[in-house]
Amino acid sequence: MTVLENLIMAPMSLKGLSKAEAVNRAEKLLQKVGLIDKIDAWPSSLSGGQQQRVAIARALAMEPSIILFDEPTSALDPELVGEVLAVMKQLAQEGMTMIIVTHEMGFAREVADRVIFIDQGVIQEQGVPAQLFSAPQNPRTQAFLSKVL
Repeated sequence: MTVLENLIMAPMSLKGLSKAEAVNRAEKLLQKVGLIDKIDAWPSSLSGGQQQRVAIARALAMEPSIILFDEPTSALDPELVGEVLAVMKQLAQEGMTMIIVTHEMGFAREVADRVIFIDQGVIQEQGVPAQLFSAPQNPRTQAFLSKVL
């Protein structure tokens, strides 16, 4: 399936959109994520960062009230990470509610309203970014942040 076909399938099948409505929505979303020029491309021909941005557009095509991102940049080359984070930052600025599992601490500090530090499946600490990053209380949080910041 092409990028366009990927973006219109679920809205047509699950939301009952006409093909014209779904295509219109897909075009707007591809414009938003900076990939309108890839509308007829095959996803396998795209870079990892472009594929992630298509995945974000595909999720947005369903007009969710919340999106879960599980390590959205983990498999990307460092130079492609910025492409994905820029789209996610734009979504945050537009008010999209996101739950993001990430090791990108600078991004979390800048974009998050609330940060939860989990270690071994247990919440160790949580709070607003300014507090958690500048004065973590939990020893495990302190140790982690000292290594990554």
